[in-house]
Amino acid sequence: MFMRIDRLQAELPQPKRPDPNAAAALQELLGGKYGEMSTLGNYMFQSFNFRDKSKLRPFYSLVSSIFAEELGHVELVSTGVAMLNNGPGDPTPDVDVSKAPFHDMQDIRLAGSFLSNGGGAMPMNSNAASWNMDMVTTTGNIIIDLLHNFHLECGARLHKLRVYETLTDPTGREVCGYLLVRGSVHAHAYALALKKLTGVAIEQMLPTPNINLDRIPECQKYLQEGSHRRLYTFSQDYPESAGVWSNDEVALPGDPPGNLEVVDGAPEGGKIPELDGNYGAFAPNYKPEEIFEIASKLYKKSR
Repeated sequence: MFMRIDRLQAELPQPKRPDPNAAAALQELLGGKYGEMSTLGNYMFQSFNFRDKSKLRPFYSLVSSIFAEELGHVELVSTGVAMLNNGPGDPTPDVDVSKAPFHDMQDIRLAGSFLSNGGGAMPMNSNAASWNMDMVTTTGNIIIDLLHNFHLECGARLHKLRVYETLTDPTGREVCGYLLVRGSVHAHAYALALKKLTGVAIEQMLPTPNINLDRIPECQKYLQEGSHRRLYTFSQDYPESAGVWSNDEVALPGDPPGNLEVVDGAPEGGKIPELDGNYGAFAPNYKPEEIFEIASKLYKKSR
């Protein structure tokens, strides 16, 4: 089972202005080959299909915990996309729809994201290609799956850095900065799991991480608060992850020093931002005051 928490894993700053092309770049981190839908799908189905859960409990707990975090990463990227797409439009009810208020939207990178989805995020990449199950690997063999996961996380970090380097808006950059730190945790965790299973120091063959985070300003507060050392379980049921992630293991060279720790539960996170309605785009509707009135009555009744 899963429990939903009405917070984002990280606080996102408001965009300076609507920037649908920046939102299109972030879509790559959602539905691209190495995007959050891919990491979510891989770890989710690996955890569901895991063999010998009781005998291999530390490794099962590790995959399950990271899977739960990836649900929040999908939410974080989707929120960033929607925030950057939160426009254009006249915020007043009397917008004249006959005067083509969205004329400029013909020329944006993902016009369909606005025309079909009202600017919301969708499971697709930056070229509007749909995410699909071909990006999921679950073999039933723990070593092969963990090796695949390590590759996936290393690829995802390169992916995030390239997207980061296309952006100037603080919203998109914050998404990338947070995910670069947490992706470092996941790559490190899978490397440690493989090392404990096989005795092979995989980090010597494939340096983990191979991206120096001290060059990325948006990563610094997460490093200083120790996010690079924490594995969150998002539950009380997976303490066995400590068999892989703690036990006097230490942070990677180049990151702020300290011992690794498993944290039962979730990070404190940040408030989910409120997205404005758009009268001209019928989002939530052309006459949203009627919807708001109904919603207000239902809310009061629930209290």
